[in-house]
Amino acid sequence: MIELRPFAELGGADHGWLKARHHFSFANYHDPSRLGWGRLLVWNDDSIAPGTGFPPHSHRDMEIITYVRKGAITHEDNLGNKGRTEAGDVQIMSAGTGIRHSEYNLEPGETQIFQIWIIPEHQGEAPRWGARPFPKGERAGQFVPLASGYGEDGALPLRTPARVLGATLRAGEAVSYTLGRERLAYLVPAAGEVEIDGVRVAARDGVAVKDVETLTIHALQDSEIVLVDTAS
Repeated sequence: MIELRPFAELGGADHGWLKARHHFSFANYHDPSRLGWGRLLVWNDDSIAPGTGFPPHSHRDMEIITYVRKGAITHEDNLGNKGRTEAGDVQIMSAGTGIRHSEYNLEPGETQIFQIWIIPEHQGEAPRWGARPFPKGERAGQFVPLASGYGEDGALPLRTPARVLGATLRAGEAVSYTLGRERLAYLVPAAGEVEIDGVRVAARDGVAVKDVETLTIHALQDSEIVLVDTAS
């Protein structure tokens, strides 16, 4: 099954400084048919005005991955972590027993991010934060693990049986990913347009996938893809 979820049909809100679209139920957007996808609970598409952001707030028992599409996001938390994550790079926060953090766009222009929440395998673990660059050239024509619960080299560590992967494709290229029929996937092009089993997927559309052994993505335009592979 490959279900297209067009960007124009996503939930969302316009707060002025923040323009948010929600692939799954979140905050004041509630759709009983979109309450997550396996362990994937949240996929938000946020555009943050310069000089604004999320003031200090708390999380617990959640794996929170931030994929920066444009600009940069600056993080600070009560553990003493500080960091600036720029376009193409990824940060991850394992909230565990509790963490309080802020995220601001301190750049001169708009920042655009995907924020992805995945339910951890265990509750009550120590909180942590980390970030690293993922040059797009290293993802050319292939999926590269950005964050993983399987100890894969180079990936940020996840505390859940899931992977967050990225790939960049030139128009006319294709890439395949072995998912397995017992697993679920959710895919969003950060840029470009792709086709999956005859389904055209534009930038920022979502695609929910299940009962598929191997997923093959054909690029109709130069494309940047983010995919979550998760346990059901």
